[in-house]
Amino acid sequence: MMENVSAVTLFTLSGLNFTMEQRIILFLLTLLWYLMILLGNVGLIFAIIMDKNLHEPMYIFLCNLCISALYGTVGFYPKFLLDLLSSHVISYAACMLQGFVIHSSTCSDFSILALMAYDRYVAICRPLVYHSVMTRQRVSIFVFLSWFIPLYCMFMNTATILGTRLCGSHINRVYCVNWMIVTLACSPPKANNAVSYFNMLFYFGHFVFILWSYTYLIRTCTASKEKWGKFMQTCMPHLISLLTFTAAVLLDLLYMRFGTIDFSQDFHNFMAIEFLIIPPLVNPLVYGFKLTKVRKKILSFVYIKRKDAKCHPVTSHIRGELSN
Repeated sequence: MMENVSAVTLFTLSGLNFTMEQRIILFLLTLLWYLMILLGNVGLIFAIIMDKNLHEPMYIFLCNLCISALYGTVGFYPKFLLDLLSSHVISYAACMLQGFVIHSSTCSDFSILALMAYDRYVAICRPLVYHSVMTRQRVSIFVFLSWFIPLYCMFMNTATILGTRLCGSHINRVYCVNWMIVTLACSPPKANNAVSYFNMLFYFGHFVFILWSYTYLIRTCTASKEKWGKFMQTCMPHLISLLTFTAAVLLDLLYMRFGTIDFSQDFHNFMAIEFLIIPPLVNPLVYGFKLTKVRKKILSFVYIKRKDAKCHPVTSHIRGELSN
């Protein structure tokens, strides 16, 4: 029996007990939401890249936060959309890859948010040394580490699961998560438990650092109207993003580990995917509307397009008259 259960090549995913009509409606709504996520994040990335005035540490970190959102959502939405129109199964290799992408994207978000908090701390609390601290070389190193460390941590987490004997092939979730695969193991791998708890403590340290930095910022800025105005302008979007993302991730983590089966399947599905729905769309909206430089750049693109659209008919009319 152990030989049979260890040779799992396909996993079945749960949560899509809908009729075909309901699946089609859900497919269209999910596709629309995913397109909004793509448009918002790609638009913000494009605005930052195209404007040299936005090539500052704060906006570079913001650009990477948007890239992380795109990276994480591409690990979920395409497969989920396909599942809505077909059987809800996934191969062993694809399951491992999906779990790795979603987990590493989440950890990368925390790393980037920590960098953004540090950047605001130096900019507001130590403005005289800001440019000597946040040099281009140091920012590049920070960005590299904010991607390398999460990828490495999640690679180690995923590696500890590979080769584990499994006593089942049904995952009680709409997508693959490493923890769910561990629960299927005939004997939970001790190495995975050790790596998982290390990762949780490591990124809990990120959260503590962010909390400390913002507490210090608020205490410092309340003593000065000028600093408070700067805090509200540049730090408030970061704080909203942090609270939204942290709440979403904690709800998912706590529900996955300690949730009960007394709730409905729809509620269970929402708790599983809410951190893939809300933060990826909230971030570009919050930063796009709140940060003045980004908002002006986006509005300038819209104004130029509208101006070109108005000028094209006139240009065509003049060309027509000249040809006659």
